[in-house]
Amino acid sequence: MSVIVLVEHTAGTIKKKSLEAVQYASEIAKKLGTTATAVIAGKVEETELKNLGGYGAQKVLYVADDRLNELHARAFTRVLVAAAKQENSPIIVALHDVNGRAIAPRVAIQLKAGLISGALSYPDTDKGFIVKKSAFSGKAFAFVNVNSDVKVILLAPNSFPLVKADGEAVIENFNVSFEDKDFGIKVKSVDVITGEVPLSDAELVVSGGRGMKGPENWGLIEDLAHALGAATACSRPVADSGWRPHHEHVGQTGGTIRPNLYIAAGISGAIQHLAGVSGSKTIVVINKDPEAPFFKAANYGIVGDVMEVLPRLTEAVKKFKAEHH
Repeated sequence: MSVIVLVEHTAGTIKKKSLEAVQYASEIAKKLGTTATAVIAGKVEETELKNLGGYGAQKVLYVADDRLNELHARAFTRVLVAAAKQENSPIIVALHDVNGRAIAPRVAIQLKAGLISGALSYPDTDKGFIVKKSAFSGKAFAFVNVNSDVKVILLAPNSFPLVKADGEAVIENFNVSFEDKDFGIKVKSVDVITGEVPLSDAELVVSGGRGMKGPENWGLIEDLAHALGAATACSRPVADSGWRPHHEHVGQTGGTIRPNLYIAAGISGAIQHLAGVSGSKTIVVINKDPEAPFFKAANYGIVGDVMEVLPRLTEAVKKFKAEHH
């Protein structure tokens, strides 16, 4: 018996949020008195696979098939179901992201498993199997008790800090038989988003809204982000206006993020935007309107013109770093 966890990678590099999922699965396995097994498919170097041992995976089931470098939900479902049956897994862990949401429901149906999406806590097994999760687009929490023998959990990224230990995972080549229909959707091209910090993995995010007045002022956002080592994001009106690319849009109709620090500059804080960022550990709002609704959700607020506040904040960050290095 083993708790299995689906591990995602980009061009052979394992994603930070997947390391968190491995760690999460490992802690659940310890509670159950068993081990955690990582499942990964595509082309990945051996050192990356062994490194999963530092996050709690005793074993890695590796499907070395280049067709699985891109998401094929049917094929990945077949891989996870086969792994769950081989390992007699009571729990399957994946990420609450685009890939996980495409695969996990299929896996749950085939294994007759209960499914928890957006999990924020380790299971409480004192009175059943209760997991805290986000609900209503992040505006509330739910505590769900899963009664099925097999359980599928989608973990909300950046819910737990990463702690790396010593150890290497044992790699086992895992053979899965596929059918042509598993690859029925053909990937014609892949647009790789480049940047210093991927938004989905970022612990620090600087975001801008219509208060930035135009794309020509976005250097102020980028300067602060560079000083902090942060990713950049934006509100929906900014993306819809073409000021910034749509992959930076966070909110109910965009991406959902859970960084340790979210700095919102010139964003009013409509409930649709809050739905995508309410899981942030600390929210700092900069807005010249003291009545902006975002201030109600903020841990810290600065009432002022973003054009004046952002450069001063950037200089303060640079000065602090210079004095402490």
